Amino acid sequence: MTGVFKESDERQALRAAVADLGKRFGGEWFLRKARGGEKTAELWDEAGKLGYLGVNVPEEFGGGGGDIGDLAAVAEELAAAGCGLLLMVVSPAICATIITRFGTDEQKQTWLPRFADGSLRMAFAITEPDAGSNSHEITTTARRDGDDWVLNGRKVFISGVDEAAAVMVVGRTEDAKSGKLKPALFIVPTDAPGFEFQPIEMDIVSPDKQFMLFLDDVRLPADALVGSQDAALLQLFAGLNPERIMAASFAIGMGRYALAKGVEYAKTRKVWNAPIGAHQGVAHPLAEAKIQLELAKVMTQKAAALYDSGDDIAAGEAANMAKYAAAEASVKAVDTAVQVHGGNGMTAEYGLGALVAAARVNRIAPVSREMILNYVAQNTLGLPKSY
Repeated sequence: MTGVFKESDERQALRAAVADLGKRFGGEWFLRKARGGEKTAELWDEAGKLGYLGVNVPEEFGGGGGDIGDLAAVAEELAAAGCGLLLMVVSPAICATIITRFGTDEQKQTWLPRFADGSLRMAFAITEPDAGSNSHEITTTARRDGDDWVLNGRKVFISGVDEAAAVMVVGRTEDAKSGKLKPALFIVPTDAPGFEFQPIEMDIVSPDKQFMLFLDDVRLPADALVGSQDAALLQLFAGLNPERIMAASFAIGMGRYALAKGVEYAKTRKVWNAPIGAHQGVAHPLAEAKIQLELAKVMTQKAAALYDSGDDIAAGEAANMAKYAAAEASVKAVDTAVQVHGGNGMTAEYGLGALVAAARVNRIAPVSREMILNYVAQNTLGLPKSY
């Protein structure tokens, strides 16, 4: 049976090819770049040239014509090789998906071929300093000025803006009939007058940086609005489900990378004339980590299959559950691998200490475990809303 439990031959071949690419770069290369303040553009460009970053873009625009499950497989395998590309969660998964589903013909022609070959990185900006997870409180607003739009607002924790040519910004427009604000999506070039960004100091070893955005009277042409002004909420969630699926795959890959290091060490490190992996106190936590990663992967594949079938409601539930499970599994895998290594687990030589903070982020972003629990309690279990 193909689908959720057994992937197609094509996807398995894709995984193998991407895994080979990941091994050519690897975790040591990735950490060296991160610690040196450098970017991982070589890997991004190579993955783009090989078509891996555009597997979900329609063939007519130069992509692979695949689905979010294919893109998630790419993200997982690169992370499992120790060189995960965070912007994959944002650029091809959220932005390209939204433009593919809701963009005008001109927007598709302008942007999708560049997503397909990896020559474009587009960031995504929804979170605000005072709104946090409550997207209903977003204050970034767009007003009409003739045919143009003028944007004003602030965003926080926006990934990869320094590498992006443009940012898809979630703002709000005024409804002419009611006077109320409603969501809208805009593509903002990073070199637009009035658009500024500042890095946020983070205690995470990563080549991918986080930024504060400042939009002060940023003037945009009419076609900067993505899709319909009246369907932005639908468009937004069409992009957030792939984001959760991709975040889950990214976390699973990270967990696989850490677990592989832990298993290898447990096989080769000898104490009292036996490999430490022969002791159940070492072996059982590794086995538990493996089980949790596999369970999270099945739920992630289910979420991708539901999304690709067009069932957005069921996909939303599964994607949230997958992201929750993957985050917990990645934290467990990293923690176990560090513990198996003992003191070596925190040395730069073994490269596991840097994963402790990185794995912990999986519980927070792009949606916190608490908000997922709220979602499941309310929407799956039918419990009263708690906030």
